[in-house]
Amino acid sequence: MTTTATEPTAAGPLPGSHGFDELPRLMGLMTGDEKHGPAATSTLDALWVLYDRVLRVSPATAADPDRDRFLLSKGHGPMAYYAVLAAKGFFPTDWLPGFGTYDSPLGHHPDRMLVPGVEIGSGSLGHGLPLAVGTALGLRAQGRTGPAVWVLIGDAELDEGSNHEALAFAGPAGLDRLHTLVIDNSSATHGWRGGIASRFEAAGWSAATVDGRDHRALYEAFRAPHPGRPHAVVARVEPKAPARQTAPERAA
Repeated sequence: MTTTATEPTAAGPLPGSHGFDELPRLMGLMTGDEKHGPAATSTLDALWVLYDRVLRVSPATAADPDRDRFLLSKGHGPMAYYAVLAAKGFFPTDWLPGFGTYDSPLGHHPDRMLVPGVEIGSGSLGHGLPLAVGTALGLRAQGRTGPAVWVLIGDAELDEGSNHEALAFAGPAGLDRLHTLVIDNSSATHGWRGGIASRFEAAGWSAATVDGRDHRALYEAFRAPHPGRPHAVVARVEPKAPARQTAPERAA
């Protein structure tokens, strides 16, 4: 993977925070037979770049109405998310070894009522993007034009009709504070001819496709201007399984 020197974070430095190199150790504290390992590790780099350099949210501002919002739709593999939140000081790292136990706040799906910094309960695929659209609309209705809304989805979630309805609405609605990060690990059943980004572009979004392990490329794509349009970043990582030869986007 390609990393770059740490740039000033959107939230500012946090006392006792951990660096990217420590994330594998933090993830290793979470054990259990039900872990979705590939679902978590595929998101690690993108999550780190977002929380380290882009999102305007910190433990001190997690309840601020003008904070940026991050919604994890790919909630069935939350270990990387938990590791990044712990590294950034949202909760103690000594919570991590209890992951998945009956009395731990860190469940196999994130719970917004139990985990500081978590915006939505998630894990059932296809819900995050519609919720992000609603969040962006709600902020617009309140006159809050500053907060950005980010949602992370998996490529297989684009098999869900709810996501296509949401992205088809967001473009014409001009939700320019909405950002979708698609982690593409070749899990989708159907795919999209011309690639995932073309699906968003057809609905009026700005879109970019980058190497999901290249921190500089991720940062530049995350910060790309997109006036008047929502923005999608497709982060391609190693396949979860051998590439499906029948998927149109793989053949394109």
